[in-house]
Amino acid sequence: MRITEGSNFESVMGAIARTRGRMEKLQQQSATLKKLNAPSDDPVGSAKVLEMRTEKANHGQFLTTSKLASMYLENTDHALADLSEILLRAKEIALQQSSGVSSGEASRLGVSEEVKQLFQQAVATGNTRISDRYLFGGYKTTKPPVSADGEYLGDNGEMMVEMAKDVFLSINLPGHQVFNTNPETSSDFKRVKELEKKEEENHDYRRPAVEGKSGIDEPPKQNVNLFVELQGLRTALLTGDMGAIHESLDKLDTLHASIVAQRAKVGSRMRGLENTEMALDRHESTNAKLSASIEDADVAQTMSDLAKEETIFRGVLGSSKRLIQPTLMDFLR
Repeated sequence: MRITEGSNFESVMGAIARTRGRMEKLQQQSATLKKLNAPSDDPVGSAKVLEMRTEKANHGQFLTTSKLASMYLENTDHALADLSEILLRAKEIALQQSSGVSSGEASRLGVSEEVKQLFQQAVATGNTRISDRYLFGGYKTTKPPVSADGEYLGDNGEMMVEMAKDVFLSINLPGHQVFNTNPETSSDFKRVKELEKKEEENHDYRRPAVEGKSGIDEPPKQNVNLFVELQGLRTALLTGDMGAIHESLDKLDTLHASIVAQRAKVGSRMRGLENTEMALDRHESTNAKLSASIEDADVAQTMSDLAKEETIFRGVLGSSKRLIQPTLMDFLR
């Protein structure tokens, strides 16, 4: 087989080009400290890295949402703690004034003013807000949910936020659940349903018919409203109705137990929120390690490979001088 000068030249140039290509790739890796500088370097690895970067961006948004949810839940818990203190003070007053021996008309008139202040404080707590958003209004967060008379003006909406992929958490408690021991039989709940019905009629909504329940319906549980009870206690103190003052003790206990249960609900949500944040942090740490193993270059190995390619390149240049035969032009110089 005859080997021409042209084939020798192409062989030499191909060897030089391949060696320089590998050297250029290694030099780029040493400069950027990345193995993946283009999708062609590792298509499968590049796709995985892009997927993890997308997850990282999503996790960042989830953590931002988590901070907002945490702020809502913490302020809700503080508001419930304030309501609990109000109820405990009201019960203390009712206990002191429940006996005619230990209380007089003057003292009842005096503490009635304190109960009035407790009522106003409860209304202010019910209208707690973060920035311009009210906590206990349900979806109606732009207007005060509790009127000066203690009437609930919000709805029964619960704001759900996505804490992780397909993981949702409610960050608020509708006021009718907080201010009543049995919300479904409360006047607040009935008022909310009437407003929803009017809105449906205005927007021509149609809901599917609900089949009636079989069997004997249980009698509805008695509801106790926080604002009504405080107003009733004040009225009993002003009129000297010892029986009503004594009856208010059990109702205040029921209200306090309901507030404690709502705080437990908020606490469980806060715990779930913390667990979700910890899971996101662990997942992000795992992704960072995996991304580094795929994308980052081993500096020592890169420099070693670069030195080896330089040696190979010098050898290719030296061998090419001997492979390419001298021509007549070389002798005419």
